[in-house]
Amino acid sequence: MAQQFVETIKIKEGEAQAIAYHQERLERTLRHFFPSLCNATSMPSLEKLVAPTADMDFYKARVVYGEQGVKDITYAAYAMREIRSLQVVENDAITYDYKSTDRSSLNALVSQKGDCDEIIIVKHGLLTDTSFTNLAIYDGKHWITPKRPLLLGTKRAALLDKGIIQEADITLNDLRNAVKVSLFNAMIEFGEREVPIGNVRF
Repeated sequence: MAQQFVETIKIKEGEAQAIAYHQERLERTLRHFFPSLCNATSMPSLEKLVAPTADMDFYKARVVYGEQGVKDITYAAYAMREIRSLQVVENDAITYDYKSTDRSSLNALVSQKGDCDEIIIVKHGLLTDTSFTNLAIYDGKHWITPKRPLLLGTKRAALLDKGIIQEADITLNDLRNAVKVSLFNAMIEFGEREVPIGNVRF
């Protein structure tokens, strides 16, 4: 099956959020995998393609694309998951540099979460991401996000641009000494899902 990729875009009160960040990632992906689409006539424009309606108060737009450009756009009401506990899972082989529809490698790691709600993936001794969000740890003074996440998230990029979070290599010892962990992605705002360090299992 041909590779397919996805952008998940937050719709709030009928408006698509952070379209420029999603467009940037889409273009980066297309340049890498399908450079023939990277011209003025073939490059998809999310601003033109994503068309939420006024009644979409809190929705997710899922844009699937590949070598033929944008294949499908679906809209669905979004319900945020409760995340109260995190299990550390170590795997040095995991890669998810591009937001692919194939999440099999991530799902295999999620199967190791035990009775926790979600996982923190550690690669070569350093924190990366959870299975579906970027993350940051609070050290008592600053919010620090992994310098080498599995996926360069759109919310992460926005938070870095605003100076709300800082990049650094984060070790397991850094995590143990942190106060709490914040999970965020295109659908989850910074501060909406925080887990105290006491609820992280190593």
